[in-house]
Amino acid sequence: MIDIFKTTEGALQKQTMITEGSWVAMTNPSATELLEIAEATGIEIDHLRAPLDEEERARIEVEENYTLILVDIPTLEKRNDKDRYITIPLGIIIAKEFLITVCLEETPILKCFIDGRVRDFYTNKRTRFILQMLYRNASTFLQHLRTIDRKSEEIERKLHISTQNRELIELLELEKSLVYFTTSLRSNEVVFEKMLKLETIKHYPEDEDLLEDLIIENKQAIEMANIYNGILTGIMGTFASIISNNQNIVMKFLAAITIVLSIPTMIASFYGMNFVEIPGKDNPLGFYFITCAALIIAAIIVFIFRKKKVF
Repeated sequence: MIDIFKTTEGALQKQTMITEGSWVAMTNPSATELLEIAEATGIEIDHLRAPLDEEERARIEVEENYTLILVDIPTLEKRNDKDRYITIPLGIIIAKEFLITVCLEETPILKCFIDGRVRDFYTNKRTRFILQMLYRNASTFLQHLRTIDRKSEEIERKLHISTQNRELIELLELEKSLVYFTTSLRSNEVVFEKMLKLETIKHYPEDEDLLEDLIIENKQAIEMANIYNGILTGIMGTFASIISNNQNIVMKFLAAITIVLSIPTMIASFYGMNFVEIPGKDNPLGFYFITCAALIIAAIIVFIFRKKKVF
C-alpha cells in the first residue's frame, strides 16, 4: 500500500503525485508498487526492499541523491494465542525534495502522524520529521517495556501460588523480547549517532530541544530494558530453584514414607514363611503382638525422622 501526504496550509492532506515536500508512506508494498516508486523517484529498488526483510540490520547508507536510514521498531505479534514482542525494520529515505518511509506493517509510530496527533509536524521539514519519528519510536519502546514489566509481575504472583513450567515459559518469552529490545535500541543509538554527523541531513537550532528529548528517551529505554532483563533473569533463576527444591522435598518425603511402610511389610513377610518355627506361632494373641510391635517400630522411625526434620 502506498499513501502520499503533504502538509498544506497547516493540515496533512493526501495526494496522488509525489511533489516537493511530500511524504510517501509505503506499508508492505507489492513488487509492482516498489518498481513504480523506484521509477518515479530514482531510488534503487534494493533500498526500497531492504526494510521488508525482518532480519535487516539497522544502518545508514548515503547515496548521491538520497540517504537511507534503517532503524528497528517494536511490534506485537500473536504466537500460540499469546502476545509476543519483536522488532521489525523501518526504512526512512531522505531525498532532496521528499521523504519515503517503508515498513512491513502498519505501525502506531507512523499512524499518529497520519492521524494528526503530533504537534508541529510538517512533511516539508524533513529533519524535524525524522527526529519526531525516532522520538515516537523510543517512546513506543518505553510503553512496551512498561507492559512487559506489568506482565512479569502478574506471572510472578501466579508463581507464588503455583510453580509450574507454564509460567516459567511465559517469563522466558518476555526475557527474549527484552533481549530483542535491548539489541535493537543499541543499534538504533549507533544509527542515531551516525545520523547526527551526516552533512546530508541538515540540523536546525529550533530542533535542539527535540534532539535532546530523543537522546534522553532512547537512553532511558536502553536502561529500562537492561534493568527489566536483569530482574526477569533473577526471577526465573529463583523460581527454577524453588521448583527443583520442591521436587526434592517431595522425593525425600516419599522416600521416608517408603522406609516407614517397609518395616511392617518386612515383619509380615517373615511371618509369612511357613517352613520354619516362628516365635508366637501357637499363641492365640500372637497376631496382635506382632502387629503392635511392627507399628511401634514404625512409630519410632517416624519419631526419628521428625527429629531430623525429614517430614
